[in-house]
Amino acid sequence: MREQLQQDFLTHYGKEHQHTYFSPGRVNLIGEHIDYNGGLVMPCAVTMGTYLLVAPNNDGVFRFKSVNFKETAEVAVGSSNVKKEQFWFNYPIGVIEHFNKDGKELQGLDMLYFGNIPIASGLSSSASIEVVTAYALNDLFNGGYTKLELVKLAKWVENVFIGLQSGIMDQFSVAFGEKDKALMLNCDTLDYQAVDSNLGDYLLAIINTNKPRKLAESKYNERVQECNAALAALKQELDINYLCDINTETFNKHKHLITDKVVLDRATHVVEENDRVKLAAKALNDNVLAEFGRLMYASHHSLSTLYEVSGKELDTVVNFCKPNADVIGARMTGAGFGGCAIALVKKDAFDKFSAEVTEYYTKEVGYAPSVYSSLIGDGVGLLPELAHA
Repeated sequence: MREQLQQDFLTHYGKEHQHTYFSPGRVNLIGEHIDYNGGLVMPCAVTMGTYLLVAPNNDGVFRFKSVNFKETAEVAVGSSNVKKEQFWFNYPIGVIEHFNKDGKELQGLDMLYFGNIPIASGLSSSASIEVVTAYALNDLFNGGYTKLELVKLAKWVENVFIGLQSGIMDQFSVAFGEKDKALMLNCDTLDYQAVDSNLGDYLLAIINTNKPRKLAESKYNERVQECNAALAALKQELDINYLCDINTETFNKHKHLITDKVVLDRATHVVEENDRVKLAAKALNDNVLAEFGRLMYASHHSLSTLYEVSGKELDTVVNFCKPNADVIGARMTGAGFGGCAIALVKKDAFDKFSAEVTEYYTKEVGYAPSVYSSLIGDGVGLLPELAHA
C-alpha cells in the first residue's frame, strides 16, 4: 500500500514525496456515555488510520488531494482560510488556520491523504485527519507544540472551525495511543494511564452496522439532561460535581433521591459503567481476557437496557457474539443508534466469524454489515520511508 501511495503522489504532483505521516483511528474499548459525567473512558488506537504524504513547493500554497475523495483545494500560505462547504479538506485547513492564528511560520506544501478508516463509522476519521496534519506541520516547521497542545489544537478545529461539539477523547487517543495498550483517560483532567492490553490469540473485530446515526445527536443531548437531573437529585445529600464522583456502593445508598425511573436508569448505567472501566483496567493488567470480555458484555447490556442507546442493529451483532466460542466479549462502541460494535475474536477464526456474522446480521436486519480486523496500534507519528528500488 505504501508503494501505491508513493506512486499516487508522483502521479498527482509530478514529483516524489519527502515524508509520510500516519495517525490512527480509535475505538473505545469500554466506558461509554460517561465522559460528560466526569468518568473514565478506555479508548485505544487501531491499526487503520490516515496516511499523509508531503513535499514542499515554492508556490506559496497548500495543495490538498485525497485518494478517497475527488474534491481538492488550494490555499495560499498565510491567508485567512475560509471554509468551502462541508468538504474533507476543511479539517486540515482548520489546522493551518490555528497555526496562522498562533503566528507560526509555514511554507508551501503539496499534501496527499489516504484513509482506510470507514467513513462515518464512529472510528474518528476526522480526528485522525486533524491530528496527522497538526503533527506533520509541527514537525516540518518546528512549530514547538507539545503533543497535548496538538490534541487541544485539533479539538479546536473540530469544535470551532468545523462547528461540531465533541469531547477530547478522539484526538487524545489517536495522538497518545500505544501499541498493545489501552488508555484509561479522565476526559475532564486529561490524566491517563496506559494499560497493558496484549490481546494474545485474539484480535479486535470492528463490525460497522452501516446504519446512519440520525438519532445520535438529539438523544445525546437528552441523555445529558437526564444525567444532570440525576446529579441535582443526589446533591440533596451528597457534595459531588459529577455522577462519577461516587462509586456503585455510595450510589445505591442514595439512589432513593432519584424519583424518576428513567433518570434512575440513566444514572445507574453511568455509575456502574465507571466502575466497570476500573475493573476492566485490572483485568487487562492481569491479562485475564475472559474477565475483560465479560465486562464488555455487561457494558453493552447496560447501554441497551438502562441507557437505551443501542438499537436492533447493534444488539443483533452482540447477540450473535454471545454464544460464539470464538468470541470472548462484544459491545457497542461510540454514541450508539448505529455506528460500530467491537468484539474480541480468535485470530485464526476471524474469517469464519466475519462470514457468519455477516450472514446472520443480513438475515436479521435486511442489509449487510462491514467487518474489519485490527490490533491495538501506535498513535500519530512519522513513518520511516521505504527504500526505493
